Amino acid sequence: LCSCSLAQSLWALFTSTLAISLVFVIIPLCRDVQVLASVMALAGLAMGCIDTVANMQLVRIYQKDSAVFLQVLHFFVGFGALLSPLIADPFLSEANCLPANGTANSTSGSHLFHASRVLGQHHAEVWHLSNQSLSKLPPQDRAGTRVSYAFWIMALINLPVPLAVLFLLSKERLLACCPQRRPLLLSADELALETQPPEKEDASSLSSKFQPHPGHEDLFSCCQRKNFKGAPYSFFAIHITAALVLFMTDGMTGEYSAFVYSYAVEKPLSVGHKVAGYLPSLFWGFITLGRLISIPISSKLKPVTMVFINVVGVVMTFLVLLVFSYNVAFLFVGTASLGLFLSSTFPSMLAYTEDILQYKGCATTVLVTGAGIGEMVLQMLVGSIFQAQGSHSFLVCGVIFGCLAFTFYILLLFFHRMHPELSSVPTQDKALGMESSECYQR
Repeated sequence: LCSCSLAQSLWALFTSTLAISLVFVIIPLCRDVQVLASVMALAGLAMGCIDTVANMQLVRIYQKDSAVFLQVLHFFVGFGALLSPLIADPFLSEANCLPANGTANSTSGSHLFHASRVLGQHHAEVWHLSNQSLSKLPPQDRAGTRVSYAFWIMALINLPVPLAVLFLLSKERLLACCPQRRPLLLSADELALETQPPEKEDASSLSSKFQPHPGHEDLFSCCQRKNFKGAPYSFFAIHITAALVLFMTDGMTGEYSAFVYSYAVEKPLSVGHKVAGYLPSLFWGFITLGRLISIPISSKLKPVTMVFINVVGVVMTFLVLLVFSYNVAFLFVGTASLGLFLSSTFPSMLAYTEDILQYKGCATTVLVTGAGIGEMVLQMLVGSIFQAQGSHSFLVCGVIFGCLAFTFYILLLFFHRMHPELSSVPTQDKALGMESSECYQR
C-alpha cells in the first residue's frame, strides 16, 4: 500500500465492497464452520480495507473540513448497524429451535446459549444436548427461520455501493474500456507563459500549481523512510497516544455492546431476557443518534474539544452506572448516555490527530489499526474477567478503561504542545514542479 494512488484506492474500494455482497450471498450456503470462518475472515479484511481507505481519502481531500465529512461517514456506519437487525428480524423464528422432547433438559435455546457463553458452567453438557437436539431436526426445520433471505437482502442493498465506485472509476477514466485522459495542447501564448514565467511570480508559487490534487497523491507517501528523518519524537508519540485512546474507546464500544445483555440478566439486576435484549439496540441506536447530532456540532467545535467531552462523559457515565448498579432504570439511561459519548470519538480523534500532523493521511492507518485491535482485545479480556469474577466486574472494567482513555488523551495534549509546527520553506535551487521542502520549526 505504500504507493497507493487515488486509482488504486478506488479499485480497493470497489473490490472490497463487491466482496461484502458476495460474502453475504455465500454465508447462508456454508455448511461447515471452517468454511464459514474463512468467509467471515474475508469479510473482515474487506471491511478493514473500506474503513482505512474511506477515512484516509476523506482526510486527504477535505483536510481542514474533514471533521464534518468524517462524522457523516461514521453516522452511516452506525445507521447500517442499526438497520441490519431490523431487516433480519422478520426472517427470524419466534419458536424455540430445540424441541422439548428431544432432550431431558427443557431449558430454552437462548438460555442454553447464555449459560454456555457467560457462565461457562456445564459447557460440555450443554454442547452435547444441543447437538443431540439438532441432530433430530429434519433439514426443512433447520432452515425454517428463512434467515438466508436476510443475508441475500443485505447483499442486494450493498450492491449499489460497488456500482457507485465503478461509476467514479469511469468518471476518472480509470477503466480499461474508457479512453485515457490526454493533456490538451497548449496555445503558443499559454506555452510561452508556462516556459517563461513572469518575474513577479516566484518559484514557490509556480511549484504550487504543479501540486497534484490531495486525493490523487500517493496515500502513504508520508510513510517513506526519508520523511521520518529529522522528525521529533513527539511525531511518533502523537501517533501512539492517539491510537491508544481509540484502542480504549472503540474497545469499550465493542465490549459494552457484547456484554451489556449478559450483565443485565445476571444478579443483582436479573432483568428479563426480552427486556435485556433491548439494551444493545438502545446502545447502537444512541450511537447513531450521537453521530447525527455531531455533524452540525463538529462545524462549531474543534475536534480536540469534542474528544475531551466524549472521554470525560464516558468516565462519568461508567461511574454513575457503578454507583447505581442495582437500579435498572439507570442502566438504560447510562447505556443511552454511553452511546452518545462514544459515538463521535473516533472521527473527532482522527480529525484532531490529522490536524496536528498536517493532514498527511498516515495517522489514519495507525488509528484505524489501534481501534480495531482494541475492539478485539478488550472484548476477549472483559469476557474472561466476566466469567472468572462475575457480573460486577463488567462496570469496573469500564471505569478502568475510561480512565486509561482519559490518561492517554492528556498525554496526547502534552505531546501536541511539545510538537513543533511544520512549515513549508521555499527553495530556489529546486526545479519547477518539485515540492517545496518541509522542516520542523521549534
